[in-house]
Amino acid sequence: MELGPESCVTLNDGHKMPVIGFGTYAPDKFDKCLAEDATKVAIEVGFRHIDCAFFYSNEAEVGRAIKMKIGDGTVRREELFYTGKLWNTYHDPELVQPALKKSLQDLQLDYMDLFLIHMPMGLKPGADLIPRDERGHIIYHKTDLRNTWEAMEKCKDAGLVRSIGVSNFNRRQLELILNKPGLKYKPVCNQVECHIYLNQSKLLEFCQSQEIALVGYGILGSSRDEKWIDQKLPVLLEDPVLKAIARRHCKSPAQVALRYLLQRGVVALAKSSNPERIKENFQVFDFQLPEEDIKELEGLNRNLRYVDAKLWRDHPQYPFHDEY
Repeated sequence: MELGPESCVTLNDGHKMPVIGFGTYAPDKFDKCLAEDATKVAIEVGFRHIDCAFFYSNEAEVGRAIKMKIGDGTVRREELFYTGKLWNTYHDPELVQPALKKSLQDLQLDYMDLFLIHMPMGLKPGADLIPRDERGHIIYHKTDLRNTWEAMEKCKDAGLVRSIGVSNFNRRQLELILNKPGLKYKPVCNQVECHIYLNQSKLLEFCQSQEIALVGYGILGSSRDEKWIDQKLPVLLEDPVLKAIARRHCKSPAQVALRYLLQRGVVALAKSSNPERIKENFQVFDFQLPEEDIKELEGLNRNLRYVDAKLWRDHPQYPFHDEY
């Protein structure tokens, strides 16, 4: 598959999304200003797709970086593709547009290129991102995802966002939206964890059959944030097969892990705050993995999920009980 730095996938609504994006999530222990510095570097080295979310609590910092890079002439706004996400406490239809407007205000942007339902699991509306009762139990909130989706459609009609999609949805939840009576816009993408240990082949096949782009996060094995990730899980970039293939191509394991997803038609989100690694992660367009390497990497799949959101596994809309 021929891919260059300008490569984009055409979404089902006609808009184009760059095939490689820069992820901005960082664990709470890191200063939020790191996101600002890293986003500036990412734009300077060539990233044109920036992925963020209200839940990351760094939209203001990422927005400042974007504003600065537009201001100094590095990039024009229309050359950038910005993705934001609706958090779980804003699933009630009347809360969707105000949540989007708040993010746009923090970002200092007039519109988003893509707005996603971050997760299918509703939480109690309010100021707390993860609301808990007096016993410390998370307070769930029953919402119909189809109603949330209608509110997302209205955001698109209002010109606040160009494209709308979902994240962390399983096939059943995608079909709930796709089969909704009166559906105006299909989700353009489903953003999910995807890497050599969780290659999402069945979900990828389903999404492709519905003209829904699969966007992969955690592609290098996640941030290993102690709050969310089991520290006993293997370090993806240390995989001996991955390292051997990387040596054959004189590339880093991260570059091979990225290239593997791109050649399978997955939009890949690479995340780092290290300037050298940010630059390295964008240098994946000057080599191609032969079919035998792809097959070898496919063989590493073990359906291992780093981000299993087990905090909410008893939620009625928890997505990861299903096979895909």
